[in-house]
Amino acid sequence: MNTKRLLRISRPRFWIYEIGPYAVGIAAAIGLSGHLWILAPLLIFFVFFSYPANIYIYGINDIFDYETDKLNPKKVLYESLVVPSEHRKLFYHIAISCIPFLIYSYYIGSLHAFLALLAFFFFAGMYSALPIRAKAKPFLDSFFSAGHYIATAVFGYLLASNLTGQNISWNTLWISTIAGICWAMAMHAYSAVPDIKADAEANLQTIATWLQKRGTLILCTLLYVSAGLLVFPFLGFTSLVLSLIYVVFMIISLNTTEEQLFRIYTYFPYINTLVGMTIFFLVALGQ
Repeated sequence: MNTKRLLRISRPRFWIYEIGPYAVGIAAAIGLSGHLWILAPLLIFFVFFSYPANIYIYGINDIFDYETDKLNPKKVLYESLVVPSEHRKLFYHIAISCIPFLIYSYYIGSLHAFLALLAFFFFAGMYSALPIRAKAKPFLDSFFSAGHYIATAVFGYLLASNLTGQNISWNTLWISTIAGICWAMAMHAYSAVPDIKADAEANLQTIATWLQKRGTLILCTLLYVSAGLLVFPFLGFTSLVLSLIYVVFMIISLNTTEEQLFRIYTYFPYINTLVGMTIFFLVALGQ
């Protein structure tokens, strides 16, 4: 498998979804105060959460999704269908790309940071892989999807805290983690709504096929509001404003056609990026 093909499998357009939480985790620990002596280790894991982490996520996804992907014209014609003869080579490439970073984290970070990185590997891998394959189990699909994003943020926080000798606020960490899981679960559940018809035809059970459109959007609204309320003591009024932005999207999405809903969904990566940047600077400047 050549470099161009591997890069395509890693979905570069989605790298920001791992790099962003990692940056927020670091910001929560050290802000913008500048601890230059730990810059190199932190940058090494910025590298990890770009290509290696994403070839792990999407490579495993493509290996275990082959039976459904081969029936998808979009996957066959426009994306990289990973055929069975390539699975072993891709698996070895994933291992070679990721294991050195896992070993490195064990030697430079705390045990807690190492466990957080293991949690990333567990949730990201078992989202697609057997024996769990959470993506085909309603509610587990959203929870496992959220799990690896939030594990990334927690890893960034614990690693930066350990390297700088900062005291860890476990109470704040747990509350923020629960809020992050609520937000990320809502993001995943909403992304499944435009696929309800296709997933049902493919006999794939997801949180959206189980709750249907209205039920899923109501759940997303509750999750976004919960996330905003949980972090209100840390981010203040801004957290409620950010939650309200998503609630408005959920309300608009209630009475839409499938085509209109998909068009609204295409704006979500931009909204998520802007919200993520806002949270990053609020957290960083608050340190």
